Amino acid sequence: MSNNIESTLHETRKFAPPAEFTSLAHISSEEQYQQMWNRAKDDPAGFWGDLAKEHLHWFKPFDQAMVGTMPNTKWFVGGETNACYNCVDKHLSTWRKNKAAIIWEGEPGDTRVLTYQDLHREVCKFANVLIQLGVKTGDRVTLYMPMIPELTIAMLACARIGATHSIIFGGFSADAVADRNNDAQAKVVVTADGGWRRGKEVVLKKAVDASLAKSPSVQKVVVVRRTGGEVQMTPDRDYWWHELMDGASADCDAVPVDSEHPLFILYTSGSTGKPKGVLHTTAGYNLGTMMTTKWVFDLKDEDTYWCTADIGWITGHSYICYGPLANGASVVMFEGAPNWPDNGRFWEIIEKYKVSIFYTAPTAIRAFIKWGDEWPNKYDLSSLRLLGSVGEPINPEAWMWYHKVIGAERCPIVDTWWQTETGAIMISPLPGITSTKPGSCTRPLPGVVTEIVNEKGEPVPANNGGLLVIKQSWPSMLRTLYGDHKRYEEVYFGKLPGLYFAGDGARKDEDGFYWVMGRIDDVLNVSGHRLSTMEVESALVSHPLVAEAAVVGFPHDIKGEGICCFVIPKGEIPADEAKKELIAHVRKQIGALATPDQIRFTPALPKTRSGKIMRRLLRDIAAGRESAGDTSTLEDFSILAKLRDDEE
Repeated sequence: MSNNIESTLHETRKFAPPAEFTSLAHISSEEQYQQMWNRAKDDPAGFWGDLAKEHLHWFKPFDQAMVGTMPNTKWFVGGETNACYNCVDKHLSTWRKNKAAIIWEGEPGDTRVLTYQDLHREVCKFANVLIQLGVKTGDRVTLYMPMIPELTIAMLACARIGATHSIIFGGFSADAVADRNNDAQAKVVVTADGGWRRGKEVVLKKAVDASLAKSPSVQKVVVVRRTGGEVQMTPDRDYWWHELMDGASADCDAVPVDSEHPLFILYTSGSTGKPKGVLHTTAGYNLGTMMTTKWVFDLKDEDTYWCTADIGWITGHSYICYGPLANGASVVMFEGAPNWPDNGRFWEIIEKYKVSIFYTAPTAIRAFIKWGDEWPNKYDLSSLRLLGSVGEPINPEAWMWYHKVIGAERCPIVDTWWQTETGAIMISPLPGITSTKPGSCTRPLPGVVTEIVNEKGEPVPANNGGLLVIKQSWPSMLRTLYGDHKRYEEVYFGKLPGLYFAGDGARKDEDGFYWVMGRIDDVLNVSGHRLSTMEVESALVSHPLVAEAAVVGFPHDIKGEGICCFVIPKGEIPADEAKKELIAHVRKQIGALATPDQIRFTPALPKTRSGKIMRRLLRDIAAGRESAGDTSTLEDFSILAKLRDDEE
């Protein structure tokens, strides 16, 4: 049996960037890109070193731009900087001090705007609050908060004093919070009474209280009053944010920290066992997110930029906070859901704030398609000039809808591939020069040297599926898994020594464009053929009946693994005849080897609050077994129960 993954998706449509966009782009010619890419490959220390000197503020210049090789590279060695200073203070001596940094809208419709000067004042005050609570440089602080400006303020305040933040997404359970507190040995937790989600209060303080029974390292808790919900306050442990801020000074110098000082830990849940604490350091991450924001989104001073992610995930860390703010951008931040109070909320926000750059996930795009074109068509989206996609591969049909209905066929789409571990975008179109193909994240950015290899680490021919690896260190890469360097080396470098293995399958076409086929664990082994689930999903979604699909394998006596397709239809659940039609459609699109064994219609799929489909749970349902492992990130447990009730 071949170890290569067979690629069956064939996409030939191509879209060149508008000439007007190209003429004004930061990277505006193929020659410029090639020159940057070649230099970064041949002289990474020189390439990144020059950018670091130009774009970051240094309290003490670095001695060497790069030392060592993967998995143990260090960047900007001997230098001292501060990520908060680079995101806030450096703008205060320019006209940007009175520019909007954060344009915030709460789910109920309340709004706030913080200029860079306002942000600086609030961050300094909260940095002093942390110091008053006993937080020192090197301590860990847990942030378990809704999408409110105080979350960004708290992140930057931690960075300002050299405390390492660990943000836990507000959808996690008390046990998940306790696990992460204990692993990081967090000293302080910053939370809120709750946040708003689809008109209901998501209670947070209660979960923190439960977690603290199992988190002995936590000494103090700061609570933001957001919803006005009832909370228990424990004397000498719990404090109200507003009361502490009232008495805090707005003077607090940024602490110079070593380039490799830990900026944050972000936990990614493993399917089993304890979560992995991905550790990112200060200077390399700061530079990587800053440059990729500028290149990929072609960010200009007059842009209003909106990334719809939650800051609890890496996308929010990198492309709501650190990347855009380092560039002096105006960033829209939204607390709520895209369908509250109705399905037009995102489009209403774009019209209201004249958003010009919009960055969201394929799972959201597929939900928009299901809700119907009439929603975006109600609003004026003419301010948009660039669209982005993040989180998983985008299927060509969703890409085309995004291009036509949201972008009015004039906005370039940047389909970005990267991970929590990479810190910043690795592969993406450059909107001024790349002729995009629906479903392809196109080419690696300058400083990113990628390859598609087989199980032995040997490059595979064009259009053959294989393992996506990165061959050379880059500044924003994770440095370790917190407290477990051995696991870090095994997970990312153990399979193919000397190469960073992303865990994703992909292929590279004849133009050198990359097509990511999804997680290697999401590969089906059907009668000796290894097929990507993403390609079967793409074939299903190309049928007019289908809004969204998730494909998993299940044990099959003859084929080894059968193909089970969970399908959300457009409109009502159709009759059984439709199943035969979809099976025939997949056969026609891909071939007999990809014939689905089961089609199950469902009104919804089990997803995390960040919108990722929990395929592990679908595999359990398809195999008829109980679900094991962590389900704390599941947004709606009733979907799981409904799918189990419908089992045939």
